[in-house]
Amino acid sequence: MMKKVNAKYIGNLLLLHAGVFLIAANIHFFMAPNQFASGGLGGLSIVLYAFFPNLSLGVVMLLLNIILFIVGFAFLGFQFGVKTIYASFLLTFFVWLLDYFYPMFQAFSDDLLLQLVIGTLIAGFGLVLVFNQNASTGGMDLIAMILNKYLAIDIGKAVLMADCFISLLAVFAFGIDKGLYACFGIFLRGIVIDYFTSQFNITKKVVVISEHWEQIQKYIIRELHKSATIHTAKGAFTNNRKKVITIILERKDYVKLKKYISQIDRKAFVTVHNMNEVIGTGFR
Repeated sequence: MMKKVNAKYIGNLLLLHAGVFLIAANIHFFMAPNQFASGGLGGLSIVLYAFFPNLSLGVVMLLLNIILFIVGFAFLGFQFGVKTIYASFLLTFFVWLLDYFYPMFQAFSDDLLLQLVIGTLIAGFGLVLVFNQNASTGGMDLIAMILNKYLAIDIGKAVLMADCFISLLAVFAFGIDKGLYACFGIFLRGIVIDYFTSQFNITKKVVVISEHWEQIQKYIIRELHKSATIHTAKGAFTNNRKKVITIILERKDYVKLKKYISQIDRKAFVTVHNMNEVIGTGFR
């Protein structure tokens, strides 16, 4: 049991680091060389970096992080969580590391739109990996939390307001074209995050009608360590009473159950529905 817990903890830690690294890769390889200030701490750092070119981007992010956390502690207290604090400073470290070992003196190509899309896809996937570990990269989220607490602004709208403010700064720092790209990047990032989040959180509602329902019930409890709802139904044609098992499963457990059912009862009637959100015991 301890080995399983340790393996899960290590796996989650690796996913957190992978997600943060992908966000840093977008900042270093796509945002900074093209001056895409598409919101967030990375966007604000890129704007300030234009005025302090003697500092590395990683150092600018570090200084901003420290300032934002000081402001956050002053207005919110300790509400961030250890993972968020760790992830935010890990992001600045990865950006500094990439800049040290692989400095970007120019963009990969002249196609700004293509680079914006690719970078946003990479960062969006990374953000979802971080969110799924119950963490965030901090940054402008702290400002959004302050606006939410003291001005009663919805947290999502507060984040959008902070990002739009950074895009406005990008207009003054880099010109109207880069500012418009920054605005489009914010919009695109929201779509990408929503898509990847829905894919990560998809669960399956499985309804099983089988004469071997007792075996399936035992498998669900003993092997999948889940519970299920069992009720009696009557066939409209035969009038025979049968047991119906309804269960909500994550994708990996659904695959196991499907394989087991196919082994013990090929005549089983199974329906499956994708569920984008499940709230309750055992789920987020």
